[in-house]
Formats: sequence, C-alpha cells, structure tokens
Amino acid sequence: MMSSYYHTGKEVDMAAMTEPLCLERDVCRVIELLDRLQRSGHLPPPKLQALQRVLQSKFCAAIREVYEQLYDTLDIVGGPEVRAQATAKATVAAFAASEGHAHPRVVELPKTEEGLGFNIMGGKEQNSPIYISRVIPGGVADRQGGLKRGDQLLSVNGVSVEGEHHEKAVELLKAAQGSVKLVVRYTPKVLEEMEASSLESRG
Repeated sequence: MMSSYYHTGKEVDMAAMTEPLCLERDVCRVIELLDRLQRSGHLPPPKLQALQRVLQSKFCAAIREVYEQLYDTLDIVGGPEVRAQATAKATVAAFAASEGHAHPRVVELPKTEEGLGFNIMGGKEQNSPIYISRVIPGGVADRQGGLKRGDQLLSVNGVSVEGEHHEKAVELLKAAQGSVKLVVRYTPKVLEEMEASSLESRG
C-alpha cells in the first residue's frame, strides 16, 4: 500500500472527492471560532451565543445528517457546487414535507446474518406510507437504539420509498450490503390509525 506522502496534490483531491461528506468537523471548528470571538469582545456576545446554540442543537445535527446522506447518495451530474445546491434543495424539501411532524433522522444499522431486527408495514398498495411496525427486542435495531416503532421510512440507502409499494422497500433492505442507512421520521399517530383501520377491515 502506497504511503500518503507519495500522493500528488491531484491524487489527494480525487481521493477527497470519493470520501463520504462529513460536516461535523467543520461545525465544531465554527463553534470553536465563536468561542474565541466571544472572548475577544469584538462582537456582541448575545448574537454569538445564539448562533452557537443553533449549531449545537439537535435540530442542526439532524439537518447535517440528512444533508450528508443526500449528498452521498443523490444521482447528480455536475461539479461539487451543483451537487451542493441540489442537496440543499433536497434537504429543505425533506424537512418541509415533515412540517407538523418530527424532523427526519438518519439511522445506520449494520447488516448481519440475523437481519436488521425490525418489521415494516404499509405501502402504496395500502394507500399509506411505509412504517416501522415493530422493533424486535434484542435485535440489531433494538441494540443500536436509533429506530423506533412508529418511524415512517423515507429512504433506504438514498433511494426514496415514499409513495412506493411495500415490496420495493423490502427489496432495498434485502439488497443492502454491509450496512443500511435509513432516513426516517417519527409519526406514531399515523401508524396507530393504520393499525386501527386494518383491525376494522378484518372485523
């Protein structure tokens, strides 16, 4: 394996382009800079503190995670700037679609022989979104702790399953190799309504 000091500048740039996008380090640097600015006294502390709180919030972290996931998986032709603009629009659309509900989250699960440890229900054929109907106790999803019963499944490894048939989501989950990245949002009331409707139709 070639050591890093043999790489030319061009080779390093190309390698960087193939690496998954990670903005967490950049956000941390901005927060550190805001700390220094507050100590310097050059800018009003209240405004700096407000910006710092936003950057440290769970909501900002959720936006960053969804942006990174979309950036790495969207099929966009063009340079980094075009890709960034398209990803920003897709991220805004994802959060706008969740208005009135919990914001989208990214959950990554390892793909093992024991499966992913959750069940799904719903789909286009049932005129409903696809939902996590059960997290199996002791299974992979339960141990990881990121997935909840009542989560609506929005995408699997960057492929949207909104408005898709149940089988499409199943195929994507089965085809995943190594790990699977899910974009979900928590809307348990809709799942409860679906289950109630299903029981009524059986009765």
